[in-house]
Amino acid sequence: MAKICLCLTAKTLERNLEILGKYRKYADMAELRVDCLDPNERFQIRRFPERTDMPVILTIRRDVDGGFFNSGEGSRINLMAQGLAYADADRRRNFAYIDIEEDLNVPSLEEAARAFGTRIIRSCHNYRSSPMDILGKIRTIRRSEDEISKLSVMVNSTREVLDLLRAGKECKGQDKILIATGPLGVYSRILAEQFGSFLSYASAYSEPDIPVVAQGQLDIQDLARLYRFRGITTNTKVFGVTGTPPDTARNLHFFNMIFGLEDIDAVYAPFPLDSIETFMELAGELGVEGLSVTVPYKEAVIPFLESQTAEAQNIKACNTLCKRHDGWMGANTEARGFSDSLLAFLGRSNLKRMAVTVIGAGGAARAVASELHRLGAKALILNRTVHKARNLATAYKFTWSGFDNRGIDMMDKYSDIIIQATPAGMEGSDPVAMYSFDGREAVMDLIYRPEKTDFLKRAADAGCRVQNGYDMFIRQAQYQYALFTGKEFPEYLMARLQMDSD
Repeated sequence: MAKICLCLTAKTLERNLEILGKYRKYADMAELRVDCLDPNERFQIRRFPERTDMPVILTIRRDVDGGFFNSGEGSRINLMAQGLAYADADRRRNFAYIDIEEDLNVPSLEEAARAFGTRIIRSCHNYRSSPMDILGKIRTIRRSEDEISKLSVMVNSTREVLDLLRAGKECKGQDKILIATGPLGVYSRILAEQFGSFLSYASAYSEPDIPVVAQGQLDIQDLARLYRFRGITTNTKVFGVTGTPPDTARNLHFFNMIFGLEDIDAVYAPFPLDSIETFMELAGELGVEGLSVTVPYKEAVIPFLESQTAEAQNIKACNTLCKRHDGWMGANTEARGFSDSLLAFLGRSNLKRMAVTVIGAGGAARAVASELHRLGAKALILNRTVHKARNLATAYKFTWSGFDNRGIDMMDKYSDIIIQATPAGMEGSDPVAMYSFDGREAVMDLIYRPEKTDFLKRAADAGCRVQNGYDMFIRQAQYQYALFTGKEFPEYLMARLQMDSD
């Protein structure tokens, strides 16, 4: 099972020991990043392992490899030698591992390490844009079978992450550390077991003096507690979310907390991507069983589906994918999540004789329009791209317009309820800033981060009843849970979820 390695990157040894003591319960081992230490601290590293009561990796990373050491190769080798010197017969008092780059050729250093049981991690850090033979590198980088191959690759595409995953599977049985560095590879750190990696590095980023030493590296508390990393095995069910980060944070918290509270052997990971086609291929390789799909992929996933629910077919947008025996099934839980939330907000059972403005014509707006039609409302669809507004409105015999004076004037006749269904609030903008609320409107913004958008603030200041999209999110996530697990969401867990999030 993959281990959690806490990277110790503080400037002094004492501070590193203090951090290790604070986060020890989350870590299986530690890495002392000597290159992060103050220069006068570096000569005192030899006795560090015996003070930790934990396996420690000795690492002195060069600046060319993404580290901070720039005092010359001779000085670095001398420091490594000092870290291994005067080895104790009790191996627990020595560094358990030493990280040596593939181009460092100092046989005496390696002999000293092996003589007292310090295992060599032979590493390669590829932070350039040039492609590499990942499989070949994993197989050839080590110089003896007792070494651990380490490959840290800056990935610039989902395809590169897929290549790393496949290479890890090809080298099954070989001890290795595989890291897809960068935002696109963050899930390689969570799913280290699936990638065949010996460990996953994490840092104590909640401490104010700890620098970010690697793009995509997670905070150790998140890795251990939110993702329950230590419980992830090759049998663990993998779920996740695709899309833009502001849309994914609550999903990650909701599903991982629920899986934890119910003791379900499952993890829910973020899946940033640059190609939906390549990602669907990768999801198959990873054995992903379910996905939440957010902006901008709700329509893009449709060609990869074998089946769809009636709602998804009608809306022509999917926010939920489930793996079935014959392929991917697509569903849309936003529609019912939206209508359940809106009706509860209004205290109504239907929307007959209600006139509604819908701002936007994307995937979320299509779910909204579908439910407004089902519940008997009449509606105006406003969108910056007018033909999209027209296409959506025509499907339900609604009215449509653009964000112009005509459209704003038309809102007066469709102002019982005003629903903002674009990402504008996350960008700090108000798409209908020209409209003046008179205080009688019920106003809903499907955004929930920020909690109150500029659009909602204006409405509230005018005396309108307002609601953001958090309640809708919870309701649609509960429907997703039912699709993912095949059972109804246990409502009693909501109180526990809120308590734990506080």
